[in-house]
Amino acid sequence: MGGRSRVAAQMLAGRGFKQVYNVSGGIKAWKSKTAVGPQTQGMHLFEGNESATAFLVTAYSLEQGLQQFYQDMAGKSQDRAVQDLFGKLAAIEKKHMDQVFERYRDLADSSVSRQTFEDKITASALEGGMTMDQYLSLFDPDLSEPTEVVSMAMSIEAQALDLYQRVADKVTEPDARAVVLEIAKEENHHLVRLGELMDTL
Repeated sequence: MGGRSRVAAQMLAGRGFKQVYNVSGGIKAWKSKTAVGPQTQGMHLFEGNESATAFLVTAYSLEQGLQQFYQDMAGKSQDRAVQDLFGKLAAIEKKHMDQVFERYRDLADSSVSRQTFEDKITASALEGGMTMDQYLSLFDPDLSEPTEVVSMAMSIEAQALDLYQRVADKVTEPDARAVVLEIAKEENHHLVRLGELMDTL
């Protein structure tokens, strides 16, 4: 693991992450930026005094926004391989949405329907606190190149991980902070999966 990777691993370990993965070839092939922007980036989505369930609603909305983004990109692409790739990325986000929803049901109401839960959603950003246009403008990927698509996805997950780490420092309610850190761990796992996906390209 290189110097920057060791620093990142130490940072994550210091925030309660018990196991940090190096995304091997995938991360070595990653040409995009890591988390960018000011420390306030995305923080407007969280007040800091939310309950654990309120945080889950916001987190779900960010996952949903990113899933929709990937679906929209799949519809715009003329390349079958890129379409399939965006489909895989959307499926990853869908799985995380399912996990967030089930966590909400565990904490709030096991009988709540998906539609009732989604009616609570008001956020309009993607994971990491930025909009679709902001991400496309920032990373300017060639959406016909699968490696650039995955690189952009990794950058977005890095933004999300960074945002949740900053939110965890702000949250005052212990149960909410535990949920924030759980979601952050999932973002770390997303980066692992994307690194593995990059290795296949």
